[in-house]
Amino acid sequence: MSGPETPPDTNTASTPKGSNSVAYQVLARKYRPKTFSELVGQGVLVRTLTNAFKLNRLAHGFILTGVRGTGKTTTARIIARSLNCIGPDGHGGPTADPCGVCENCSAITADRHVDVLEMDAASRTGVDDIRELIEGVRYRPTSARFKVYIIDEVHMLSSNAFNALLKTLEEPPEHVKFILATTEIRKVPVTVLSRCQRYDLSRVDTESLSAHFARIIENEGGKITATALHLIARAADGSVRDGLSLLDQAISQADGEISEGEVRAMLGLADRTQTFDLLETILGGEVADALEQFDRQYRDGSDPMAILEDMLEIVHWLTRIKVVPEAVHDSDVPEMERNRGMDMEARLKMPVLARAWQMLLKGLQEVRFAPSARQAAEMLLIRLAYTAMLPTPDDALKTLGQAQGTKSPTPTPPGVQRTGTEDAAPSALEPLPNTLPETMPQTVSDDTVPQASCDSYDDIVALAGQEREMVLKAHLENDVHVVEFEPGRLEFRPTETAPSDLAGRLTSFLSHQTERRWVVTVSQEAGGATISERRAAAQRDLENEAVEHPLVKSVLESFPGAKLATVTPIYEGDGTED
Repeated sequence: MSGPETPPDTNTASTPKGSNSVAYQVLARKYRPKTFSELVGQGVLVRTLTNAFKLNRLAHGFILTGVRGTGKTTTARIIARSLNCIGPDGHGGPTADPCGVCENCSAITADRHVDVLEMDAASRTGVDDIRELIEGVRYRPTSARFKVYIIDEVHMLSSNAFNALLKTLEEPPEHVKFILATTEIRKVPVTVLSRCQRYDLSRVDTESLSAHFARIIENEGGKITATALHLIARAADGSVRDGLSLLDQAISQADGEISEGEVRAMLGLADRTQTFDLLETILGGEVADALEQFDRQYRDGSDPMAILEDMLEIVHWLTRIKVVPEAVHDSDVPEMERNRGMDMEARLKMPVLARAWQMLLKGLQEVRFAPSARQAAEMLLIRLAYTAMLPTPDDALKTLGQAQGTKSPTPTPPGVQRTGTEDAAPSALEPLPNTLPETMPQTVSDDTVPQASCDSYDDIVALAGQEREMVLKAHLENDVHVVEFEPGRLEFRPTETAPSDLAGRLTSFLSHQTERRWVVTVSQEAGGATISERRAAAQRDLENEAVEHPLVKSVLESFPGAKLATVTPIYEGDGTED
């Protein structure tokens, strides 16, 4: 953990005359890292640069990229200190662990070293600014080992400025190092990127941020609840600086221990439990209760946008744990969210979650630009609640199929196991009492529908089409040479394009859809032609027969160059002629 940074001399200038106190430093400056080991959440960057210093393989140009607040400028200053550190005895060389006490380290830390020049490309974008910089490159450093140029937000430079920098950046004098920093790496010309070593600073995960902020709170002599700390870390969105600014604000407004409620009020967030309740009420179709809950959160100071963003985040998380169940046990998930999430995920279908995600995502844009955010948010919740009472497309097809006396298709998404909730009543959140109009026909469980029986290979292909397993049907038609078939047993030779797990997928499909247990095996014998090969052969025979027809022959002879495009057989009906 880094200790408080010694305030620069300039900080005392703002102190009232006659006061002995030092001007206050915000936490983001006070706890700015001074060595690579103090950087938070940048293990790959630290390891690479440390090894480069140990092996004396130091590039002449570095480019640091990452989102705001991850430590790009801080890393650039640490590199400058590491390059110019001379050690406490004044005889040291470049090191990955600068001493922090030598003349060069102290001057660079205080931003007053004449050989370490920082340029803000956002305010100095022109070619004249770069020419002025290049003019000073030819002069040797005054007191340091290297002259270091740090160009922040380098993507803001104009095209002419980049072109003026290129030659010097490619072959600078041996006493010059360039360190470029940017949040928009795509806007930096490739010609500049190719002349620098690139280092990507990643977002810092919530767990690392929470641990870092907890150490700072302890250093500052404050107290904060674990939930409040987690909220600040999550709101920081991977940015250490943003998180420290929020922590600074929370410390300033709290009287004693910083509580979850104070942080939520500061960030304009709704209570997470209330957001879960609101989402559950909406997906249950209880419009009036949902509006009452939303109104209560709004009166308590929650921002409508924040409420909807929280709901969107919960929907995403529920979808994720439905697909990847292990995600519910992540260490940064609070116990309350884990329990509520597991309960809701088990009762929600994937189509309902996908529909809720799309509606919330679209609704957020409407709320952002609406004259009244509250009214727009309420209209969105009403739409979402009424839509939640509608059946999913699968439920609607199933209901329609059973109304016609046939079994409707029930496709299974790839990679997702079927559960007992797929075929239940057409309400979003199950179980719920009578959320549909009484006139809505109720769906019937799969157990009441007679299962298919496959007495030939063609029956299997037809069943795959009936169940809308179109990928499996395509493989059955194009990639299977049947060697031996009998009901309950299939032996085939796959083509080279067949997936390796085709036998297993077919076994699972047949066992689920029919009344018998199937054994599907792969053989090396030739087997018969595939269905698509048989169809192609039949089509060729039909075309050859058509070409020999006298009328077709006459047409082809009358129109030189004409070709037979397609042949469609005409089948007689009941023997009557039109």
